[in-house]
Amino acid sequence: MLIGEVARRSGVSARMLRHYESLGLLRPSGRTGSGYREYSGDDIRRIFHIESLRSLGLSLREIGRALDDPGFTPSALVDDLIRQRQELIAAETELLTRLRRIDAAEPADWEDVLQVVAFLQALGSKSAAARQRAALSSAGVIPVPVEALVEAVLRETEPNVAGALRWALARSGDGGTALLAEGLGSPVAAVRERAVQSLAEMPGDEADARLRDALASPDVVVRGHAALALGTRGVADAIPVLIGMIVAGRNDTDAADALSMLASDTATADRIATGLVDRLTHDTTEGPARVRLTQALADIPGSTASCALVELSHDADRAVALTAAYLLQLRDAR
Repeated sequence: MLIGEVARRSGVSARMLRHYESLGLLRPSGRTGSGYREYSGDDIRRIFHIESLRSLGLSLREIGRALDDPGFTPSALVDDLIRQRQELIAAETELLTRLRRIDAAEPADWEDVLQVVAFLQALGSKSAAARQRAALSSAGVIPVPVEALVEAVLRETEPNVAGALRWALARSGDGGTALLAEGLGSPVAAVRERAVQSLAEMPGDEADARLRDALASPDVVVRGHAALALGTRGVADAIPVLIGMIVAGRNDTDAADALSMLASDTATADRIATGLVDRLTHDTTEGPARVRLTQALADIPGSTASCALVELSHDADRAVALTAAYLLQLRDAR
């Protein structure tokens, strides 16, 4: 079969067939009397083998080795091809993500584009100082890709940089709130904590709603951060979790402070005092926890808290009784 017919039937151009021949990858089995290349059935099969291996991403040199080396084993080469493809996909995915983030920032001109690119590069820097400078310089200066800020704050381990990133994210509006909420479901505990810490600094009703949802999180750290944030915002939904933190001795001083901030009206103060007393009388509440609960009553105004302290001053647990008596003296002195 002559080269033109081979090209027509195989779909490989005559020029490419000649190229294969120049590389020693394909040699026609014969020549006609006029000197034209003549391909046998085995030659045609080799052409299809070459094209099949090219479709896997092998170079022509690798294809020649695969077809001509009897001792060649494909597993190592295939593994290498898989690694190369994975690296290429990762690089392409990173580029696509960067382009989408630039687009989301809605740059007005090429100067904005260049600033966003520089910002993204700084966020990914190995230098903590460079990442911190990028966060602190972002607000109000360049169009900020919110997704990039959220990703950065969820992976940041250096405390000062993390604080700067949370500040920048809070100033960027509430666009990152939903993305941070997704971080609350991460399988990585540290990511969940960073997500709730960032939500705690986000303004607006949407952030409050996400923090309310976080009160039901199975992660005690997430629940605690959410409750402390909501307590300082005057959201009474946080009361049960704050009381639970006092019982557990986990950030109990901060929890007690948050409860005192919530107790700004009589109804809420009485609700808090009642909740503290209920836990004090619970059978499973142990001595140290009962002392902490008694101490938390100190800054809760109203008659309910005062009456509870009077009763607790006669408690069978001496530490609780002495603490209650001391707190009553302080209340009387005010």
